[in-house]
Amino acid sequence: MPGFHVEHFGCRAARADGEAVSDRLRVAGFCQQQPAEADVVIVNTCSVTAEADRAARAFIRRSHRLNPTAKIVVTGCYAQRAPQELAAIVGVAAVIGNSHKALAPEIILGLAANQPAPIESNLVSVASLLSSTAPIWADDRFAHSFLEEAQLVPGAQTRPNLKIQEGCNNRCTFCVIPQTRGNSKSLPAASILKQVQGFVEVGGNELVLSGINLGRWGRDLHSSNVPASTPQTLAELVRHILTQTALPRLRLSSIEPMDWNAELIALMAEFANPATGNLRLARHAHLPLQSGSDGVLRRMHRRYRPWHYADKVAALLRACGPLLTLGADVMVGFPGETDAEFEETYTLVQSLPFGYLHLFPFSPRPATPAWAMHAENPVPTALVEERMAALRALAAEKTLAHRRSLLGQELQAITLHSPADLHARDRTTALTENFLPVEIEADLPANQLVRIVANSLNADGTLCATLPAHSSTENTSAALCCG
Repeated sequence: MPGFHVEHFGCRAARADGEAVSDRLRVAGFCQQQPAEADVVIVNTCSVTAEADRAARAFIRRSHRLNPTAKIVVTGCYAQRAPQELAAIVGVAAVIGNSHKALAPEIILGLAANQPAPIESNLVSVASLLSSTAPIWADDRFAHSFLEEAQLVPGAQTRPNLKIQEGCNNRCTFCVIPQTRGNSKSLPAASILKQVQGFVEVGGNELVLSGINLGRWGRDLHSSNVPASTPQTLAELVRHILTQTALPRLRLSSIEPMDWNAELIALMAEFANPATGNLRLARHAHLPLQSGSDGVLRRMHRRYRPWHYADKVAALLRACGPLLTLGADVMVGFPGETDAEFEETYTLVQSLPFGYLHLFPFSPRPATPAWAMHAENPVPTALVEERMAALRALAAEKTLAHRRSLLGQELQAITLHSPADLHARDRTTALTENFLPVEIEADLPANQLVRIVANSLNADGTLCATLPAHSSTENTSAALCCG
């Protein structure tokens, strides 16, 4: 039986692409293996930063050293942005850009069987055919860019991602995504609902809706021919899932601030508020911030201002209550960022109840407007590092404060696949519905919805919890808190 390995880089939506390829290969009879043993190694790349590019190249070279006979297939955003660069790396057998990722399973199966790659002028790069580099499937039409998952099940991923949207129509000056993933495309509502129903039927408990620009789902599907009952906005889709299926819990991944409209926030108040007795929508909201400075946001071409962002956060807190876990992305060192502009970001972050932050330094991406802006007015590296350190310290304080506020609270959680060392100590890893890591003092199977009581924090900030005394004996008996 041939073996494969998929190495994921980048965002949740990119991981969904890689999981979809994995599912197709498993159906074809492949088994999942480590890179050193696999016949095919698939590198699912990111290209949001130069560091992401470097990490992908390093993994490709390391994989080839460990397993010289493996066919290395590179896909994802880096494969779309710079396919020739990747095709020239020793050991790479094929490069499949996002424009053709729907064809990735077929191409990989052919490579594994030592069959010649399909040579079509509209698929394979002419440059790669005329050179000794690996064949390339990439163009700027993105005709084969939406890779629908096979039926999702609660397997290795207890809480799988259902990717319902691809690409982005925004044109932020720093972002390479429109070049690497094309314009926004939505998975039709019928396909989404079929996936949700199938997931519920096989015992799935939590599903994550993901996308490159999730809040824009449905805007490309508007048609006079569809029934009036067919969802055409993200809010309508979420309501449909929660009212027309028995899915126990739905989680929304990152949504841009301007896309948290009144309808979507109203759904959080209805389905993510303990006062209603209904927690089928996770009390978790990730709103990319990038900067708290109006001037920087304007140079970034972001479609909101700092006060708009604060208003959205306030509305979400009113809808969900203080146990909402709020997350954000924050960029440091955008070209021309002054001390005063950074201080505006720091002050805004300090004023909001974030449960976690994803912090990253600005990375100039070729062919974006910010590439030229950086060349003209870069922020010194030492200053970027100083600002990153200040925000890391602030983020750590806010994360700790948020988690401490949950001590003594009864929460809902879903059990995950626990490492062997935890099983040996009769403990289970889990994730609360408001997106916090938990270690439960009980040995439970994965994919169980349980109530827990958070009692303490361990050294890495994970919540330590027990099952409440009134918990059902179907799961396990109550136990002492982990130390």
